[in-house]
Amino acid sequence: MKDPDRQPQPRRRNEQHRLQRMRQEGGTPFSGTPQLQTEASIDCGWGRLIFAQTFESPDRLASVLRAEAADRRDIALYVREPHVVLAAAPQEMFLDPSHTYRLDLSTHRPVHRRSQRFVVRRLTNKLDAEAINIIYAMRGMVAVPPDYFWSRRDARAITVLVAEDTETGEILGSVMGVDHSLAFEDPEHGSSLWCLAVSPQARHGGIGEALVNRLAEQFTARGAHFMDLSVLHDNSQAIALYEKLGFRRVPVFSVKRRNPINEPLFAGPPTDEDLNIYARIIVDEARRRGIGVEVTDAQSGLFRLSYGGRSVHCRESLSEFTTAIAMSICDDKRLTRRIVENAGVHVPDQMTNGDATERTAFLAKHGKVVVKPARGEQGRGISVGLKTPAAVEAAVDAARAVCEDVIIEEHFDGEDLRLVVIDYKVVAAAVRRPARVTGDGNATIRQLIETQSRRRAAATHGESRIPLDAETERSVREEGYGFDDVLPEGTDITVRKTANLHTGGTIHDVTSETHPALIETAIKVARAIEIPVTGIDLLVKSPKKPEHVFIEANERPGLANHEPHPTAERFVDLLFPHSIPQAVRTAQRRQGK
Repeated sequence: MKDPDRQPQPRRRNEQHRLQRMRQEGGTPFSGTPQLQTEASIDCGWGRLIFAQTFESPDRLASVLRAEAADRRDIALYVREPHVVLAAAPQEMFLDPSHTYRLDLSTHRPVHRRSQRFVVRRLTNKLDAEAINIIYAMRGMVAVPPDYFWSRRDARAITVLVAEDTETGEILGSVMGVDHSLAFEDPEHGSSLWCLAVSPQARHGGIGEALVNRLAEQFTARGAHFMDLSVLHDNSQAIALYEKLGFRRVPVFSVKRRNPINEPLFAGPPTDEDLNIYARIIVDEARRRGIGVEVTDAQSGLFRLSYGGRSVHCRESLSEFTTAIAMSICDDKRLTRRIVENAGVHVPDQMTNGDATERTAFLAKHGKVVVKPARGEQGRGISVGLKTPAAVEAAVDAARAVCEDVIIEEHFDGEDLRLVVIDYKVVAAAVRRPARVTGDGNATIRQLIETQSRRRAAATHGESRIPLDAETERSVREEGYGFDDVLPEGTDITVRKTANLHTGGTIHDVTSETHPALIETAIKVARAIEIPVTGIDLLVKSPKKPEHVFIEANERPGLANHEPHPTAERFVDLLFPHSIPQAVRTAQRRQGK
């Protein structure tokens, strides 16, 4: 039953019709409304949401936008005359190339598809806030101070929801909502959705849809009439989701201030758009510091950085600072092993090549082995957890397609830990886990893999995919299934034994909890090889425990895989120490770094 106080009075019926029509057309009929708060805005952590319709003049709106704080991104929404606002400060502001979409909450009826794999709830603690920022970093979004989330958790004007994995407790996604009535006494009773983000490593489908629907339900219960959102015009994946949920585009515009965060939106397409994410993260950091960038071959990730008379040629995180000797040591896994073993690092038992009889004897000795090419990268030709002579021989053939020399190695049960060492300091550590899929009771395993692969590729700019090859088929078969079998709802299986990012593996940050012994081992390996930038791979029982064996050293680690840790910053620090801001250098000296 409707609240009688909400029924329009006869004398106001024409006004109600006018407001309804303008809402449907995306209008903002606020001018002259007596109860409307003037110059309204709300702090959302990543910046201010500025309600442009509450400003009396374009000049005042421009003035407020120009007062944007450092490292924040303010948004002026519902700008009636964007061209006039831009004219007030044309060198400092730009028209946001985003579409505004609106969900009519009076007619919205969400389809409830409650998942047993995750729950949607309110943000409740600081760990939630930290997890949200990690997802923001993965998605290239502006980080929010965790204390902001914590201090605002009870503020009714802002609602933050998270999706939590019911089995692991991991935060899989988040969304923020703003209640306009509570933010500025909005007479239209509107609301808006911001910062919808789902972890690119989430295995479950429907997370974004569940977050949007739950937020819509909460605003509907409060009496909100609509829920708006802003989405970049070329974000086709997000637009498809919103249109599926019933959002419709409305002619509403937003204006932003020019800043380094917004630069891709107003500077036009980059001339080096073919750079992959591993090169781009370094190039972007260099440009932020005023370091000259010359892309010499975008497809190969080659670029030259110049600053203060020094010029350094790089291929992603491989620079002229890494010697040819160090690179050759990393390139040949047999040589890497000998150098590292001589330095006192524990390595697994190993044999090279040999015949089928010798390989069978090696398998019998260890029970389970790993086969990999002596040279190679990105997980190509590696087979893990082999238990039968036939499987070993098939894996040897696959490895020889990458390199004629093949290594057979004892299998060490544990997790794959990658430690990034720059200037002989560990700057990030992450557990790499093999690709997994979760059944929904409808899709085949092949379809689940394809869906997960598309999600991983979209999140990593095409760098991470799950190949539908013999190794994946073997992994699925060991789980008791075939590619064309339907996986029961809620059933998880591993579809790849290797945890390499390029074969669909996921990365989970453990920098703050990594055992000191593992840190020391990574630095010892880097010094033994004499390599200033490297990714050290260890197999560990747990990143919190000291037990480990060394696997390999990578001369060109992917720095983009470890955000929000400042791996690119530390790399540029190494190349150009004088480009470090003076305040940072002073703080480092005080800390003895």
